[in-house]
Amino acid sequence: MKIIQGLKQIKDLSVKAHDIGLLIQENCAIDNITTPKYGTNAQQRKKVDGWLQAYSDILKEILEIRIQIQKTNLITYVDIELGGKSVIKSIAEWIHRRRDLANDEFKVWELLSDRGIKEGRAKNASGDEFDIKLIRFYNPEEKDAKMGLFKSEPGLIDATLEVTNAVTDLVE
Repeated sequence: MKIIQGLKQIKDLSVKAHDIGLLIQENCAIDNITTPKYGTNAQQRKKVDGWLQAYSDILKEILEIRIQIQKTNLITYVDIELGGKSVIKSIAEWIHRRRDLANDEFKVWELLSDRGIKEGRAKNASGDEFDIKLIRFYNPEEKDAKMGLFKSEPGLIDATLEVTNAVTDLVE
């Protein structure tokens, strides 16, 4: 099974579990003047017990697939070109970059600014003029390049992992 198939199967199983949950909720109890929907009281109890077991079985299957996906994501390495450089990381690492870390790096570069400092002439307390000059402790060109890189990284990761998920087999 491919990663993408596992992800789809988890989604389908979750829907199935939800539907079974609704059946359990709707049929788990009745008052003494209502006729059971599924035959006798004993038959209805057996039906609810079966749904509870089916629900549990579905959750076990979801867990198995999730663990297979996690194992696969940890051992499968993917090469993505970022800023003209080849970067190789595991799928798991790329997922974390996509989820928040690339955005966090973008934000820290975005913090770099001139802080509203204006260059020009000023007077001190004694009336003497002096120059005010801006001193940056960062490179504006590097800032722009890094911000562009980290802004585009999530899209590049999405595109690459979409293909990777379609062709990579889950490990057992």
